[in-house]
Amino acid sequence: MDSVSGVGVLDKAMAVLAAVEDEPRSLAELVDATGLSRATAHRLARALEVHGLVRRTPDGRFAVGPRLDAAALPELARPALEALSHSTGESVQLFVRRGNRRLCVAALESPNELRTIVPVGAWLPLDRGSAGKVLSGEAAALRRGWAESVAEREAGVASVSAPVVDTEGRVRAAVSVSGPIQRTTRAPGRRYAKAVMRAAREIEDTLAGVS
Repeated sequence: MDSVSGVGVLDKAMAVLAAVEDEPRSLAELVDATGLSRATAHRLARALEVHGLVRRTPDGRFAVGPRLDAAALPELARPALEALSHSTGESVQLFVRRGNRRLCVAALESPNELRTIVPVGAWLPLDRGSAGKVLSGEAAALRRGWAESVAEREAGVASVSAPVVDTEGRVRAAVSVSGPIQRTTRAPGRRYAKAVMRAAREIEDTLAGVS
């Protein structure tokens, strides 16, 4: 293939990414779509997989990886997050897992003067907070469909989170609602679990529609 940037290996890697962006592809389909040799297509796809830009589907095809997925999540999830914020009156966030931490990729603040503030780009621990429980795969949280926390990460704050699961059963993100205990109470799940799970299902439906 002709070089576009003058850096041949980069152009070839981008060709692989462009091919799997359209749809998951087998190695043979990847070769046909890119015009690369079988050995080169396989080597680049595996290298991109190591960096999270490509992943393998259960049937062995190459597909867009979690790093690229996460880049599109905030925009796709925004309508559901706005509806959740409106219905609860509290701050809402969307988190993704990155190694042993979680990253806030979307956030909307409550209109109340006393509110929870988690800025986009904030890195938080997995071992504290309801979103951490969801993203770390806590069995009880996944079985029930939501998790709650009360003053675990920050005094005076409670939260409820639900997993966003893709069509392959992977937890892609955690959608959360959080606020001061004065409003959320010490049993925030009773008040917000249904709304948070509903938002998670809406995000899942949106993701399924573009996958």
